[in-house]
Amino acid sequence: MKIELYDTTLRDGAQMEGISFSLSDKIAIARIMDRLGIDYIEGGWPFSNPKDKRFFKEIKKEKLKSSKIVAFGSTSHPKYTPPDDPNLLGLISSDTEIITIFGKTWDFHVRNVLRISLERNLKIIEESIKFLRKKGKRVFFDCEHFFDGYKENPKYAKMVMEAAINGGCEMVVLCDTNGGSFPDEIENIIKELKTNFPLGIHAHNDRELAVANSLSAIKAGCSQVQGTINGYGERCGNANFITLIPNLYKLGISTIKEEKLKSLTETSRFIAEIANIAPFPHQPYVGQSAFTHKGGVHISAVMKHPEAYEHINPEIVGNTRKMIVSELAGTASILHKASEYKLIFSKEQTKKILKCVKELEDQGYQFEAADGSFELLIDKALGRYKPSFKIKEYGVMVENEGGRLTSKATVKIEVQGEEEYTVAEGDGPVNALDNAIRKALYSSYPELKNVHLTDYKVRVIDTKEGTAAKVRVLIESSDKKGSFGTIGVSENIIDASCHALVDAIEYALLKRKK
Repeated sequence: MKIELYDTTLRDGAQMEGISFSLSDKIAIARIMDRLGIDYIEGGWPFSNPKDKRFFKEIKKEKLKSSKIVAFGSTSHPKYTPPDDPNLLGLISSDTEIITIFGKTWDFHVRNVLRISLERNLKIIEESIKFLRKKGKRVFFDCEHFFDGYKENPKYAKMVMEAAINGGCEMVVLCDTNGGSFPDEIENIIKELKTNFPLGIHAHNDRELAVANSLSAIKAGCSQVQGTINGYGERCGNANFITLIPNLYKLGISTIKEEKLKSLTETSRFIAEIANIAPFPHQPYVGQSAFTHKGGVHISAVMKHPEAYEHINPEIVGNTRKMIVSELAGTASILHKASEYKLIFSKEQTKKILKCVKELEDQGYQFEAADGSFELLIDKALGRYKPSFKIKEYGVMVENEGGRLTSKATVKIEVQGEEEYTVAEGDGPVNALDNAIRKALYSSYPELKNVHLTDYKVRVIDTKEGTAAKVRVLIESSDKKGSFGTIGVSENIIDASCHALVDAIEYALLKRKK
């Protein structure tokens, strides 16, 4: 039994309070979704904002192997006919093979939100889908508020489904939009529908039942499930794929290839870093504490038979077992990442790398979204790292001149046996520091002119320390061959930024040498 995975992290997930994906973030997330083996990636709503429009243009340059990109929008507005509706025209201009549109299923919404007749709503749904089908598009239809609507007026909810089917959609997705249904309700309602038409489920987590409701829907016959990584989404979020995928695996239901399950922990943490949200340590399957054992009785049993206190081998999902008493810090997920680079180590080399990883993780480093820093770490651990330059001194000054902020940085760098002293200004202290470092290096390494900083994120590691807490700085850079991440950690945000900037430049030069 194969269930299709439809991910909406880039659209529904991005509606979560505190998340704001940049264009480069969205592209990076799409890449990792594709590597994971997600069937459909909902890229966004092209009619709603310019960034989503650019995403659909830029994603065409990516050579995705597993995933199809889907554009999302609504049925036509009541004041437009489909050929004149800006939203539908925007969906067509996104140039995707598949388009998902949603329409009102709950008669309460039709009367009180759209304020049109029930018959008019059915016509809008059918004609919108027919219009997109005539344009050669495959169409999925989201029945918004389906379960709430069905509970109050099952006859009308079924008529909405029929209108979508008559219009030519190939998948009807049943949405628990308010997240207020229980698993038994979901299962019973789907069984009552008595249809052989392909159905999907889109569950929200307002009762913390999105995963359970999705499982019930699949049990009742749904062949597509929609969700987001880490359960991100508006209000309380959506069905969490990071939990749902391995749950389905344990039920013997196929979603992604079994070997890809090992990427779940890395994927979860990577997207958490991109979203600039601290990973939840107790998240099932992938949390840092998901397989942590502290009690003496538990540890004794797990050392003999892990299954005594673990429902699944943590390595299956790319996580590691940790015994707090014995301080066994597992790093299998990071070694798995190294294997993706096709790097093979001897036992002695592995020990050195693990030692470095443990020490740096203890300081607050996380390498899931910092592939550039991770490769440099390997070279340093194996003693083959040769710095291309050395920063001997640096200073950053920010001044407020009559309400106008100016930033200036000074840097003394040793490069190729010579000392360079440079001064540069920037839009902020980090930009000024970046400009000063590059200014000193361009004459020796002109290729750095092709390396650009594309994103910058800061996270406080231990909020208990207040303003004295360590911070983690994650920098995304790009060159002509692609993008890469680097990381820095310090109690001082400028110092952490400097470490990340230096790693970015060193990694770009390392790539050139290799």
